[in-house]
Amino acid sequence: MSEKRDYYEVLGVDKNATDDELKKAYRKLAKKYHPDANPDNKEEAEAKFKEVNEAYETLSNPQKRQMYDQFGTADPQGFNGAGNGGYYSYTTSGSGFDGFGDIFGDLGDLFGFGTGRSSSKVQNGPSKGATLKCDVNLTFEEAYSGVNKQINITRNEKCTTCSGTGAKPGTHPETCSVCGGKGTVTRMQTTLLGQMRVQTTCSNCHGTGKVIKEVCDTCLGKGTVRKQAKINIKIPAGIDDGQTVVLKGEGEPGKNGGENGDIYVIVRLKRHNIFTRQDDNVYCDIPITFTQATLGADIEVPLLDGTKITYKIPEGTQTGTKFTIKDKGFVHINSGYRGNLIFTVQVQVPKRLSKEQRDLLVELAKTMNEQPPVKKRGIFG
Repeated sequence: MSEKRDYYEVLGVDKNATDDELKKAYRKLAKKYHPDANPDNKEEAEAKFKEVNEAYETLSNPQKRQMYDQFGTADPQGFNGAGNGGYYSYTTSGSGFDGFGDIFGDLGDLFGFGTGRSSSKVQNGPSKGATLKCDVNLTFEEAYSGVNKQINITRNEKCTTCSGTGAKPGTHPETCSVCGGKGTVTRMQTTLLGQMRVQTTCSNCHGTGKVIKEVCDTCLGKGTVRKQAKINIKIPAGIDDGQTVVLKGEGEPGKNGGENGDIYVIVRLKRHNIFTRQDDNVYCDIPITFTQATLGADIEVPLLDGTKITYKIPEGTQTGTKFTIKDKGFVHINSGYRGNLIFTVQVQVPKRLSKEQRDLLVELAKTMNEQPPVKKRGIFG
């Protein structure tokens, strides 16, 4: 696979370009390379148009731009890859020995040159709540115009009886007397190399550093209860199937003072009986009569907003001919650029004709030097 060009180079801007400069450069290039504006070189223009869109979509998003500037890519696959949903996460280490600890575990601590990290310490410190996922079904019309939706999701919520402490009201968790609140205990172990320090999770508090003597009757000491929540979500106009809307802080509650997790809402677009979508363009087939195709006519074309538009097709139009109505497609979420409505006419040939209609067509065929078909009565007719 060929290496992608630098996104700043694609847009022709400096790496310190502002949002307004990015938008101005994108609009200029999108107009220049739009396939409809390059009918004689449509394939190459389409490739450049997609490249410009990809560059702007990355650089116009603050998180993706930061990731691109740091790693040279905004693709999340290499950083705890989050899949196709359009979201990502990654972590950075603060110690030069973190990589060694990840590979060799607690051996570094045994020999005195590790980072001092352990799973129990992580458990004892603040941690972000779990991230949840759910789907939301949208019609074509809802995705086109944007919509407010309500999702139902089951999640853990902080127990209101004990305020999330897990202890019975009037009491509170106490510092573990075994580990002194550290969550770990250190003991000496005899090995082939002599006496070694071994750090393990405290079995009395299970690494939390706290002990609950009287548990809450509502949550049974967990600090959370399982509930079904109804959450309102605003879906932006132009969203496509498989894209994700992130609800920050609406996921599982954090532990030990950590922030709440998020909810990733994945859009599932229902099929439409008339329209299809490709990128931001909308496609449909429009049936016309034989006489409309021959003589030309003003026809009505339906739009996704529920209205109709009158479009004049020229005489002599052939079945399969495509026509484009500008700016009647989906809006692009990041750029504000709107796609087109492209419809294909399908000429409907009449299956049954009256004698008068047939005679008229026969006469028409004669004037056009055509040989009309002979109606046969039988196999020897």
